[in-house]
Amino acid sequence: MKHVVMFSGGIGSWAAAKRVAEQHGADDLILLFTDTLIEDEDLYRFLAEAAANVGGQLVRVAEGRSPWEVFHDVRMLGNSGMDPCSRILKREVADKWLKEHCDPADTVIYLGIDWTEGHRFDDGEGGGAKNRYARNGWRAEAPMCDAPYMTKAGMLRLLADEGIVPPRLYAMGFAHNNCGGWCCKAGQGHFAHLLRTMPERYAHHEAQEEAIRAHLGKDVSMMSDRSGGDGKKPLTMKALRERIERGGQVDMFEIGGCGCFMDDDREAA
Repeated sequence: MKHVVMFSGGIGSWAAAKRVAEQHGADDLILLFTDTLIEDEDLYRFLAEAAANVGGQLVRVAEGRSPWEVFHDVRMLGNSGMDPCSRILKREVADKWLKEHCDPADTVIYLGIDWTEGHRFDDGEGGGAKNRYARNGWRAEAPMCDAPYMTKAGMLRLLADEGIVPPRLYAMGFAHNNCGGWCCKAGQGHFAHLLRTMPERYAHHEAQEEAIRAHLGKDVSMMSDRSGGDGKKPLTMKALRERIERGGQVDMFEIGGCGCFMDDDREAA
């Protein structure tokens, strides 16, 4: 039996891989990393140390484009409801690797989703990552959705006990360690934090969003503005930055979140 962990560089996927290795050993364990090419530089350090700690084989695969190149090519800017970047650079790349190297009959896929976001794994209505894989003949599990239950803080303490320094984005206050602290599904609070902690990186993504808007010739954005009581309006990274610079109000509780291995159809709904 092959055991394939979607090894994203986040604390959840490391903790899941540890549980898989403890239960099944590392001889047939594969840690599959799908690289979006815009990851934080410290993610690669963490991947190497975390993989050595878990055991098994670390495999890196990449489609070859960045999320912004995907947006340009498919003529659509990703947002909280649609993510062509993670569909193409994460899900489809992982699916292709699985089809070429594994057999559904003797393979189990593991995700780092934990019990606090179990709906991402199985929403009870046929959606979620578990059901997406099942429809394609694969068996998927989420070890961190099972007891003993752990919080992210608990996982980070366990990591420290293993002598591994956590990815720096966690220490900087980011909720995840994917795509260098950026995500097309992020909200105002997340982007405001990116602007405060890494203004040069924010400026890069702001420029990329403006370039996509010009390329499409449409008033589109990743974020939405619901203030003013007149419905949902586009909110660009440029507009958010300018609002912050003039002391305007920002919804710091709107973090959003990455869900790279969610169900494609449910995300499009």
